[in-house]
Amino acid sequence: MNDNTENTRPRLLVDADACPVKVECERVAERHRIEMVLVSNGGIRPSPNPLISIVIVPPEPDAADDWIAENARARDVIITNDIPLASRGLEIGARVLKANGQEFTEANIGNALAGREIAAHMREVTGEQGRNAAFTQKDRSKFSSALEVLVQAVLRG
Repeated sequence: MNDNTENTRPRLLVDADACPVKVECERVAERHRIEMVLVSNGGIRPSPNPLISIVIVPPEPDAADDWIAENARARDVIITNDIPLASRGLEIGARVLKANGQEFTEANIGNALAGREIAAHMREVTGEQGRNAAFTQKDRSKFSSALEVLVQAVLRG
C-alpha cells in the first residue's frame, strides 16, 4: 500500500487494559485486513498476527487513553468503555464502540458524560462503589455484530 492509502485506511485502536473483546476485535481486523493496535500499560501478550501491534504506555492514569486520543484519526474505530476517551475520539471523527456493542455517537455522548459525573458524585457522597454488570456471552455476541457492521460502514466511506 502507498502512504496515502495507508493514512486513509481505518484502524482498530483498542483500549486494551480491561478489554474483554480483544479476540473479537482480532477476528474482525483479520477478516477486513485492517491494522489493530492494542494500547496498554502492560500485561498484553504479543500476537503473531502481523496486523496486530501493541503499544505499551507508562503505568500512569489515562496514559493509554491519551495515546489513543493523540494518535487516532478520522475513520479509525476506537474500542473503549472510557467515556472521556470516547468523547475525545468523536471530536476527531473516529467511531467509538463499547465492549457491549453500544456505539458512542454525538447524539449520546453528552448524556454519557453527564451520567458519569452523576455516578462519580454519588460515589463521593455515599462512599459506595458502583458495580459493573457481569459481561455476558450475549454482550460478546452483540459486540461482534456491532463491530462488524461499524467496520463495514467505515470501509464503505
